[in-house]
Amino acid sequence: MKRRRIDYWRDPHAPHPTSRKASASVFVMNGDGKLLLLRRTDNDLWTIPTGGVKKGETVADAGVRECREETGIEIAITGLVGVFSTPDHVIAYIHDDEVDEVRQPINVCLRAQVLGGTLQPAPKESREVRWVEPSELDSYDIQPAIRRRIDHGLTHTEPYIE
Repeated sequence: MKRRRIDYWRDPHAPHPTSRKASASVFVMNGDGKLLLLRRTDNDLWTIPTGGVKKGETVADAGVRECREETGIEIAITGLVGVFSTPDHVIAYIHDDEVDEVRQPINVCLRAQVLGGTLQPAPKESREVRWVEPSELDSYDIQPAIRRRIDHGLTHTEPYIE
């Protein structure tokens, strides 16, 4: 059975975290002003490219790698959207109906520009990938912690730090 993910946001009944781990996400807009989104396979929600920082790589390297792996798009990091570490967001990872881990993430969200590549989903990580008009975001099922990153990226140039 595949691994599932349940995101909790400001939920008093959420399980208690068992770990903290750094992750990188990337806020990528194309020349037409559209935002890069993908639909996750583990929870069916829409998100920006995001993933854990592996040993031996920088946060920027992780963001570039995750974007390429999840969407087929090659990027260059250009700045920082913010550092998001609120205890309001908890993620439970479930394998074979057993909770493997409950993570309170520390996410570094980076701004990036498109260098090239071909938009394509990665079957293990993304069901769909697409460029989305910011005015259409409300029609996408996006977890609130991810939507905070997106909204800050759209409305602010200075980094958000929590």
